[in-house]
Amino acid sequence: MNELLHLVADPAAWAALVTLIVMEVVLGIDNLVFISILSNKLPPEHRQRVRRIGISLALIMRLVLLSTIAFIVGLTAPVFDLGLAGPLSHGEPTFETAFSWRDLILIAGGLFLIWKATKEIHHNVDPDADESAPDVKTAAISNVGGAIFQIILLDIVFSIDSILTAVGMTDHLPIMIVAVIVAVTVMLLAADPLGNFINDNPTVVMLALGFLLMIGAVLIAEGFGVHVPKGYIYAAMAFSAGVEGLNMLSRRKGAGKKH
Repeated sequence: MNELLHLVADPAAWAALVTLIVMEVVLGIDNLVFISILSNKLPPEHRQRVRRIGISLALIMRLVLLSTIAFIVGLTAPVFDLGLAGPLSHGEPTFETAFSWRDLILIAGGLFLIWKATKEIHHNVDPDADESAPDVKTAAISNVGGAIFQIILLDIVFSIDSILTAVGMTDHLPIMIVAVIVAVTVMLLAADPLGNFINDNPTVVMLALGFLLMIGAVLIAEGFGVHVPKGYIYAAMAFSAGVEGLNMLSRRKGAGKKH
């Protein structure tokens, strides 16, 4: 209790909390885009429920991981090394092959995202191809259970990344818990508007899938020790979204003039 009172009275703790909340919300965008695209493949009556289940699972997973911080920090210890490394840049190798469990999880998550986004892009470009296939269309997401299973897989990847970011920014567990709860609450409030917006605008679907491809590539790069500044990634996403917003505005004005 004394520690909590000390944190409440400490301006530095409040600054750390605000900074961490912003970071967690930004990191949650990736998770939210994936959940929105996946839920939009389901019948309309199931979409909201799947989004809420997926985000609730993300919260539970993050809180569970916070309760095992020592284990999470241990995930960054190398488990095997192939002995390869890139040239030095600013005193550090540009890439390395000393893989930790975190690296392996990020690489697996990145490969899954690239596979998923590529498959969805192919379906959007050539929807008739799936209909002629002997197998069922996107069997993994043809039901709520399959969608939730895929969301859980990516929740694990994004949750580990999120908690390691939190651990790197503050040593106080209460601050981490509050930041995670606030960030996931923001995700919960934004899930339906974002999902509906993506569903109502076909060009935004392709843009969001492009974001998932980029995020997957970044996760794989991070797994190989290539540190890509997150600011560049989100700046590129914001720029692309801004250009698409201008295109949408232009199309609406063009449609209005025709009428």
